[in-house]
Amino acid sequence: LVHMGRPWAALDEWDLLVTTPQYFLPRQHNILHNSLPLHRLSRAELQADGESLRPRLAGLPRPWIALLVGGDSGRFVLTTAKGERLGSLANQLAAACGGSLLVTDSPRTPVPAADALQAQLTVPNFCYRWGSGDGNPYRGLLALADAFVVTGESMSMLGEAAAMGRPLYIFDVGDGSQPWWRLAHSYRYKPLSHRLAMRLGPRRMRREIGNIQSELVDSGRARWLEQGTIEAAAADIREPAGGSSAVASLAAQELARTAA
Repeated sequence: LVHMGRPWAALDEWDLLVTTPQYFLPRQHNILHNSLPLHRLSRAELQADGESLRPRLAGLPRPWIALLVGGDSGRFVLTTAKGERLGSLANQLAAACGGSLLVTDSPRTPVPAADALQAQLTVPNFCYRWGSGDGNPYRGLLALADAFVVTGESMSMLGEAAAMGRPLYIFDVGDGSQPWWRLAHSYRYKPLSHRLAMRLGPRRMRREIGNIQSELVDSGRARWLEQGTIEAAAADIREPAGGSSAVASLAAQELARTAA
């Protein structure tokens, strides 16, 4: 018997449990701890999606920074103010490295938060809004981006962006140490019964997405997107983007030489 994720039966009932950090499961012989959720996406698999999207990005300066925006999930609530701050930080990051923002939101993104984010963008950008009727560019953005900014409440987007092997920056959608009952926006997503269950129920039945964020940052695979890290982040992004441009230039020169 193999179980993926959070088990509801006793742990010793399973031959193997495959889990991730948000579920607080102990270290024992029948539990495999992965740092991120499983997924099937790779850069090679996404190549065709990237080439399909590339014409829509023509003219946007590199590096291309994909901004992947989630929304409300558990204790994380994407308010209008947070959307505005995310837009401002991402805009500063793209401006600092002379690049562009490739933005996509999701079904969970509150419209006012997405509007506030988009209103902050002054750098060259491509912006997809969920429900607009245009083809969803998400897979293409994963393939083409030189770097990623991801809202931290989405485990799947963090895992898929991390797998692309590009600089990854996490935007914290949390509210710090403030008690949730003092935050008016906390009441719009989860009922009190859920919050009590998460706080008072058995530890293995709780969930804390922040554990995944912390593991990514502590292992050096991601950094927090914060005001004081913009210049350092921009330098990290420029370096790999510059390397790929140099290789592309060399290849073009060699093709031209052999054609002649």
